[in-house]
Amino acid sequence: MRILIKGGRVIDPAGAIDKITDIYIDKGVIQEIGTDLDPEGLEIEVIDAKGMVVAPGLVDMHVHLREPGFEYKEDIESGTRAAAMGGFTSVACMPNTNPVVDSAAMVGFIKSRAAKVGKVNVYPIGTISKKQAGEELSEIGELKFAGAVAVSDDGKPVESASLMRRALQYANMFDMTVISHCEDVSLVDGGMVNEGYMATSLGLRGITPAAEEVMVARDIILAEHENVPVHIAHVSTKGSVELVRRAKARGVRVTCETCPHYFTLTDEAIEGFNTNAKMNPPLRSRQDVDAIIEGLRDGTIDVIATDHAPHHTDEKNCEFAAAANGIVGLETALPLGITYLVKTGILTLEELLVKMCVNPAKILGLGKGSLTVGKPADVVIFSTDESYTVDVSSFQSKAKNSPYDGYTLSGKVCYTIVRGKIVVMQGILL
Repeated sequence: MRILIKGGRVIDPAGAIDKITDIYIDKGVIQEIGTDLDPEGLEIEVIDAKGMVVAPGLVDMHVHLREPGFEYKEDIESGTRAAAMGGFTSVACMPNTNPVVDSAAMVGFIKSRAAKVGKVNVYPIGTISKKQAGEELSEIGELKFAGAVAVSDDGKPVESASLMRRALQYANMFDMTVISHCEDVSLVDGGMVNEGYMATSLGLRGITPAAEEVMVARDIILAEHENVPVHIAHVSTKGSVELVRRAKARGVRVTCETCPHYFTLTDEAIEGFNTNAKMNPPLRSRQDVDAIIEGLRDGTIDVIATDHAPHHTDEKNCEFAAAANGIVGLETALPLGITYLVKTGILTLEELLVKMCVNPAKILGLGKGSLTVGKPADVVIFSTDESYTVDVSSFQSKAKNSPYDGYTLSGKVCYTIVRGKIVVMQGILL
């Protein structure tokens, strides 16, 4: 497919580009970037991008595609359809499937399925420990050579500091990112929501922010001691942000991510026992949300990931204590970033794109997140001013568990192009 994107505002933070220009794509590759491009020949798909932003396809380094084992929640096809609608051209999927992704065979299965049915690029993440049991290291080198881009026991913390230390050592040997789910289970102690007024008022057991912060501190200490990198997943508390900030200041090789729900919602969203606002880590206090926003502003937080966690309706439409943790996020992440961060002046559009495509691609070593001549054409085209009302019934994801249903947001994905192929055209999935 030959594509000419005309007259859009091209923003490529990695290439230091922010200007009105054209992009010509042929054979799945960006062939030329420049003004008034007019390639010869017939059968060119011309996209009039005037008034829109043209950017590198978004990269989500933290999604749950649920396949294999939980296809009733989501599968690789439906999850990547949702990703494409959200402007994501690359996603890294967590290994807490059934069976878990702790072998070369499982990595190969995900890559094979993604090649057959995936709408976007899919990068498997392997487990830190075999069977996610936290007792024995996975064969990290084997996972690497099979195509895994990182290791994580996400969904479960690595409770053994000794095992985490060895994971950091081995992963560093193979240039693999370790993504840490920071949670001290003993401090969670059966809690379901953030410890505070809302927990008390609803009669629900609270989770102290220390449950996250203790493990963030531990993994920072280990990374500092070994002089190896570690990536902290879904940061949600003021204390965690400050721990990462101080560690970076003294040269620790730590990066971290947060999610849109941690900079847009407080634990007040659980009022009325709203199970669509139940997640892990839980939604926190206004003080924590403000700290997350400041961490995004000053660069402490490197990445905005979705932690896309689809569940069947029956797993959310039940009593709060029995409800599953997590929300879907692929189809709302960019509009939430534009509405709550860019429109409010917290981040520039370029800074938002750094956190949603440049940094996650860099941390995982994907070679994505830029518009570079000669490289595969992964592109998103979106409007920053067009408003729309979130309607979960229209989601491409199998799951509808979002607390944002009915929200009015700014920013709408118009085109998603993956390896030179248009997969979303004028807001419609092809």
